[in-house]
Amino acid sequence: MPAGTLLYAQSGGVTAVINASASAVIQAARARKVRVLAARNGILGALREQLIDTTSMPLAQVKALAHTPGGAFGSCRLKLKSLDADRAKYERLLAVFKAHDVRWFLYNGGNDSADTALKVSQLAAEYGYPLTCVGVPKTIDNDLAVTDCCPGFGSAAKYTAVSVRECALDVAAMAETSTKVFVYEAMGRHAGWLAAAAGLAGAGKDDAPHLILFPERAYDEADFLARVDAVVKRVGHCVVVASEGIRTADGRFVADAGGGKDAFGHTQLGGVASQLAGRVKDVLGYKVHWTLPDYLQRSARHIASKTDLEQAMAVGRAAVECALNGQNAVMPVIVREADAPYRWHVDIAALSAIANHEKTMPKGFIRKDGHGITAAARRYLQPLIEGEAYPPYGRNGLPDYVVPKHAALRRKLPAWQG
Repeated sequence: MPAGTLLYAQSGGVTAVINASASAVIQAARARKVRVLAARNGILGALREQLIDTTSMPLAQVKALAHTPGGAFGSCRLKLKSLDADRAKYERLLAVFKAHDVRWFLYNGGNDSADTALKVSQLAAEYGYPLTCVGVPKTIDNDLAVTDCCPGFGSAAKYTAVSVRECALDVAAMAETSTKVFVYEAMGRHAGWLAAAAGLAGAGKDDAPHLILFPERAYDEADFLARVDAVVKRVGHCVVVASEGIRTADGRFVADAGGGKDAFGHTQLGGVASQLAGRVKDVLGYKVHWTLPDYLQRSARHIASKTDLEQAMAVGRAAVECALNGQNAVMPVIVREADAPYRWHVDIAALSAIANHEKTMPKGFIRKDGHGITAAARRYLQPLIEGEAYPPYGRNGLPDYVVPKHAALRRKLPAWQG
């Protein structure tokens, strides 16, 4: 049995399959007879020494995590700054690791989390503490660098494409006497991957979504309204998908909610769909409905992609192998081998190549008119939403999700005062 314990933590917004990665981590570590601790509410739990002993979880419960959405151990949005600016926090983390003999740290998150794991590895090396840090990829935005796609995205993309197709059928049925324009807001601050996924809902020229607004392209209100009007006159109705992060040519977020910055320093966005709907109604006079799926996009485990589930579990297993093999400051990533039939494998990348980098939509994925996806984008996206991975259902007609009761470890250090 390897000496030491493994600490796993979840970070940022959760996904429909982040718990699948957690399940894979725990199962892989148990197979190697390694004890797994989990930080309650992510890095905050590590700082507060609020640790969960997963050895008390029955195997059936661990396996059930794979079909349960949310964050089984809790997550948080806490951006740690540089080693110098936040040195006290990093040193506190190292003290907690030492107190509980943590020799492997697995941080399940996106760009900022990769940066944190990298900095923790650097501090441990500075102090001569034997710690291996591994990132586990997760984000519904699909903006993580190096990896071909990111676990969490495929399921959110499937939810988006299905929802847009279903809503489009509803709008088409009522357009003669009711709603003429429907606006669907997709997550995506700087990268339009989820908005692009909506393009899978239809294939023909007049199929919904009729217009997609990407953050990679400047928003022009006059052009947008003219296109909406043209679609309504040609098709009878218009379905619009807008990324929350669309900006005007001067760089201003169309949906800047005026709420300041979040914990990661990002502008607080809100309601681009409602704003667009309001402008369509005021200028064009059409009856408009809009929707903001928000958390529904990332929590919809009931319609998860099988591809996404398999990749989420694969990177979890690979992360454990990386850690126990001493591969420090790395992250398992997805490598695409072929589009059709879709083939992929897991490789290992350096955290330094991932941390604080952002992958936006390639120009070749956005139609020349700027309002739809190309055949290349369709070839990339289609395999990621394929396959069904339904959760088991109970007699009450609802998914049989698991909410584990956690066994907290006794603290060994003074309470954190940060």
